[in-house]
Amino acid sequence: MAAAAARALILPAARPQLWGFARRFLVGGAAGRLLHVGGSRPRSTQAAAQVVLNVPETRVTHLPNGLRVASEDSGLATCTVGLWIDAGSRYENEKNNGTAHFLEHMAFKGTKKRSQLDLELEIENMGAHLNAYTSREQTVYYAKAFSKDLPRAVEILADIIQNSTLGEAEIERERGVILREMQEVETNLQEVVFDYLHATAYQNTALGRTILGPTENIKSINRKDLVDYITTHYKGPRIVLAAAGGVSHDELLELAKFHFGDSLSTYKGEIPALPPCKFTGSEIRIRDDNMPLAHLAVAVEAVGWAHPDTICLMVANTLIGNWDRSFGGGMNLSSKLAQLTCHGNLCHSFQSFNTCYTDTGLWGIYMVCEPATVAEMLHVVQKEWMRLCTSVTESEVARAKNLLKTNMLLQLDGSTPICEDIGRQMLCYNRRIPIPELEARVDAVNAETIREVCSKYIYDKSPAIAAVGPIEQLPDFNQIRSNMCWLRN
Repeated sequence: MAAAAARALILPAARPQLWGFARRFLVGGAAGRLLHVGGSRPRSTQAAAQVVLNVPETRVTHLPNGLRVASEDSGLATCTVGLWIDAGSRYENEKNNGTAHFLEHMAFKGTKKRSQLDLELEIENMGAHLNAYTSREQTVYYAKAFSKDLPRAVEILADIIQNSTLGEAEIERERGVILREMQEVETNLQEVVFDYLHATAYQNTALGRTILGPTENIKSINRKDLVDYITTHYKGPRIVLAAAGGVSHDELLELAKFHFGDSLSTYKGEIPALPPCKFTGSEIRIRDDNMPLAHLAVAVEAVGWAHPDTICLMVANTLIGNWDRSFGGGMNLSSKLAQLTCHGNLCHSFQSFNTCYTDTGLWGIYMVCEPATVAEMLHVVQKEWMRLCTSVTESEVARAKNLLKTNMLLQLDGSTPICEDIGRQMLCYNRRIPIPELEARVDAVNAETIREVCSKYIYDKSPAIAAVGPIEQLPDFNQIRSNMCWLRN
């Protein structure tokens, strides 16, 4: 019953329920002071309300064409503004896989108003930075500039996603750039292993394909493919204009209406539904005994961003933690797995991960081991996973919750990460979850909740495994699968 009560708090909560938690926050802007929580109830309630009012508000406005405008004004001299688009490699098929990433490369190669040189000079003369990236579910274009240059930054972003010339010469030149990028990615073994992990976990589905696409696709993608992708996916309801730093929401809203108000509504046709992606417990092994170290990722199916179990799995992920040989601490490390790894010299490094998508996710661990210690390291990892399901303690969970909350706050240091947080959350949740609410959800997790949720997703489940390198000592899949139940020494 206690676990059920705790789980209920992981669901979205209304603002009044957060005030008790908010009382622990700082008050008073830059010269903030710690809030005293003692005294009479009316005074503490007043103070709590003051705290909530002093947290920078994320303002959100919907335009008639479906575009969402979201911003947080912190009064800085600089700002970050960007377009977060609900379109990535997951919306591609086998024939056009790689188009979203190719299009991201083409965005800065000239528009009807600006040549590539004009664009680069304008950004440089502003002292601004322009960048973009593509993931499996999102494409992002953003600029960091002085707050006074917000109108120019928004105009440039609008220009590159609506008026890119996509010239044939530029396409051919960028084709070579992407092929070289693919060769560079192949030297990053962590990237390689995670691509293999997705390929086996979501085999024969969109999430199983790489973001860059196969070589044959990159060689054949043409202007029509790029234009079709834009007209199909770059539509108002799938785009968020997000900004953070020294940003006036009213000014941003007027800029959005001027630059996007009519144009995005001209795209016709239905918005494509999210392609379903089924998880399959399976493995990919690429044995190469000439490599010095074995690289291995093991994961179970987790949940999407908005699922109520997400926060609990984030705490469990923090409990496992990460480690490499450069860390000090030895047996005094907080992570039990790090203690065992350090004591037994079992690996060079490990990193726990919780990768979320809209409707699914991967929860697991990536490790780099000597060939002789692969089997023992995996045994220790699975034993620690089973301990999360059966006997994790309250003190461990309390430590992990504090570390998770600290990491969440540290990741929001600066206008760019805050802007990214706004854009991503607007696409994932259609709102920005206030930090007090997020921390209240973390606080609601306890050891019983961890045991319950981990048992639900880890215990006796078939994992997905990707291994590269000298992996002769890696146990066969059936042995690994059988160890997903309680291990006996």
